[in-house]
Amino acid sequence: MAWIVLIVSGLLEAGWALSLKASDGFSRLWPSVSFLVLATLSFVGLAYALRTLPVGTAYAVWTGIGASVTAVVGMAVLGEGTSVLKLVSLVLIVAGIIGLHVAENVA
Repeated sequence: MAWIVLIVSGLLEAGWALSLKASDGFSRLWPSVSFLVLATLSFVGLAYALRTLPVGTAYAVWTGIGASVTAVVGMAVLGEGTSVLKLVSLVLIVAGIIGLHVAENVA
């Protein structure tokens, strides 16, 4: 259950990062409210997962998911540049997340 909550929390992290961008420095109300709600839920989920998962693994997975999803949305929706190096780097992040999950289950 902790892994599922952690994955959802990582997705929420991407949501709050994107809301932060849309808030334009907290000058727009609803993206700012969205940021606060999503950030709170994301941190609560991370805290829940940390009850049973090691902090190093959980935090790396949480940030990796958030960073990867945010970068993909930035490239696909927000018109940020895409390059082979960016895509390879994202694949490496995802491989690292999978590796941490597998290592946690083996240990």
